[in-house]
Amino acid sequence: MGSHLCDWFIHHGYKVIAVDNLLTGSLKNLAHLKKSKDFKFLKHDVHKPFQVAGKLDYVCHFASPASPVDYMNHPIATMLVGSYGTHNMLEIARTKKAIFMMASTSEVYGDPLVHPQVEYYWGNVNPIGPRSIYDEAKRYAEAATFAYKRTYKMDTKVVRIFNTYGPRMQIKDGRVVPNFIDQILNNQPLTVYGNGQQTRSFCYVDDLIDGITRLLLSNLAGPVNVGNPKEFTILEFAELIKSKYNPKAKIVYKPLPQDDPKQRKPDISLARKELGWEPKISLEEGIEHTMNYFAKNYGH
Repeated sequence: MGSHLCDWFIHHGYKVIAVDNLLTGSLKNLAHLKKSKDFKFLKHDVHKPFQVAGKLDYVCHFASPASPVDYMNHPIATMLVGSYGTHNMLEIARTKKAIFMMASTSEVYGDPLVHPQVEYYWGNVNPIGPRSIYDEAKRYAEAATFAYKRTYKMDTKVVRIFNTYGPRMQIKDGRVVPNFIDQILNNQPLTVYGNGQQTRSFCYVDDLIDGITRLLLSNLAGPVNVGNPKEFTILEFAELIKSKYNPKAKIVYKPLPQDDPKQRKPDISLARKELGWEPKISLEEGIEHTMNYFAKNYGH
């Protein structure tokens, strides 16, 4: 997602400094920007303080492991980037008098008791469960952002991102879209957790970047849900992938992970009304773009 955001800024005439410790990211996602005079990459962990020379207009804090596989493998790093990392980036924005945007997540709603999820819903999160390292890091980061906004009168934005997919994801990401694509490319059964009746709403990355940047350039502070409200059960999604790419593929079932959300669907009324935004790319079209990317980069 960060590399796509860099593309948008460069395309719109901005100079970009991308900061990443590459814990879960890859430099190959930025290779096409290497020759741009307006792009600079700094390898650094944002939970440790650092300085940026010159004027900044925007500080976008998108650093964090985001897939369950990654944040389960890096629990402390996930908590640190949500806490110290958020404070460090807020301090840079404050001292530079820059607009600050924080990437939050639908995970702040936990295993929701309200459906679809609206921004004023406070969530249902297990604060000590295995997923809490990510959920609570993002909830803390939201609280810190609003504390800085109130204390220092900063211009801050919080975007709550729902399930997003597209080119440049890691094939071993652990989330359902790359999982299924990996299994299709390798002629393996499609793995469904639980009974497959849990739901997700999949937003293609181009639509997401459009929503994020509209919020960034708006007068809205948020939080604002950005995601696709079209809801699928995981089993429906598996059947769609199977029918389109390998009708002979088998579907196998494994136990549902602890605290895995049963329903996930954004209410995007606020984004529609205030930003004039809604997703345009269908799941079928987005999956085709994503499959082509993975087939080219990971196919046999």
